[in-house]
Amino acid sequence: MYKIVLTLLLSINIFAADATIEVIKKADRLPSISIEDASIDYKETLSKKFFKVLAGDLNVLSVFNVYDKYSNNAFDASAVLADNSKRDYVLRYRLREDNNGNLNCDYKLLSAIDSKVLRAKSFRIKKESLYVFLVHNLATDINEFIGAEPVDWMKSYVLIARLTGPNESEIVISDYTLTYQHVIVKGGLNVFPHWADKEQSSFYYSVLDASVPTLYKMDRHTGESEKILQSDGMIVCSDVSRDGKRLLVTMAPKGQPDIYLYERDSRKLQKLTDYSGIDVGAQFLNDESEIAFVSNRLGYPNIFSKKIGSSGVQQMVYYGKSNVALAAHNNYIVYKSRESAHEFSHNTFNLHLISTRSDFIRRLTATGINEFPRFSAEGDTILFVKNYKAESSVGIIRLKQNKSFLFPLKIGKIQSIDW
Repeated sequence: MYKIVLTLLLSINIFAADATIEVIKKADRLPSISIEDASIDYKETLSKKFFKVLAGDLNVLSVFNVYDKYSNNAFDASAVLADNSKRDYVLRYRLREDNNGNLNCDYKLLSAIDSKVLRAKSFRIKKESLYVFLVHNLATDINEFIGAEPVDWMKSYVLIARLTGPNESEIVISDYTLTYQHVIVKGGLNVFPHWADKEQSSFYYSVLDASVPTLYKMDRHTGESEKILQSDGMIVCSDVSRDGKRLLVTMAPKGQPDIYLYERDSRKLQKLTDYSGIDVGAQFLNDESEIAFVSNRLGYPNIFSKKIGSSGVQQMVYYGKSNVALAAHNNYIVYKSRESAHEFSHNTFNLHLISTRSDFIRRLTATGINEFPRFSAEGDTILFVKNYKAESSVGIIRLKQNKSFLFPLKIGKIQSIDW
């Protein structure tokens, strides 16, 4: 099983900020918006990076038709630039450093026709390297002002495991655009990170190159690690309950992987599946009394569900012959399915969304290899990885808006991801 796990490991070297629209906007007209940089005596390189990420964030919001031509104007200018007066809105921002060395961002949202200030606010962050989170806070604030559905996931941290060499990998904390990156775990084979709580104050990860594969929990703020569980063969935390007290863990103490439920307070370990083949990657469903998982019970990987404490197992997917890499949110499941005609041909793996309460099925991607889907906390947005024509990208799917966005990677591929 250790060899099987190793074959799943993919490497990544991420550095991108451009959002590329993959699905064309709907025919109905969106209000237009332009951006004006009003920063003075600040680093021009950073200010332009800020502009670039901000334009990308506004695109991802899916509530504006964004004009992303770079322009400058004074912060207190009485009128917007002539070219920008053709838009519905103008977003003007100013970066500045205060007396304490903090990076501040002041912004105004103006009506382009009369330059009336509709919204004005300031954000501050201690470290310049975290500037991208100023962008995300600004974008979510405008989204709230417009009255669109919440996009708090924009401000969330993303966990990435990336391979750096033979039997060497590191865990990186990033934003969703992968602009910010901070290596928090390195040295050894550290894989399959998963957030331990909704506050993102700690996370679980597996160390596979120890004498016995081990599951650790790390405090994001202190960097201190705590040993949680060990198992021969493999050990991976695939999901955590909403209250953070229960873990779904895949373990293979006797060579065949099964699903276990681990209770943090009592340290009780309950075996949920007992199958001679492979059961992996469980996710909580609905009210968390049920799980979905991947199994080869039919002779090929497919998605199944079962009530916790019961012996009955239900097949969830009847489409495709290789269905893996699922994520779940309440009564919805997104999974990866191989759709090429032959297992040795050029493979296409697409993501599909299903409901546990109906026959609903929706294909979310169309080309390439799409994998590692993860729901946002709200459940209306999916993070995933796309590999297509030798290019790897991190993708965002806005389910209700029927739009997706790609953030190209320079080189490499992701081993696993969580947010």
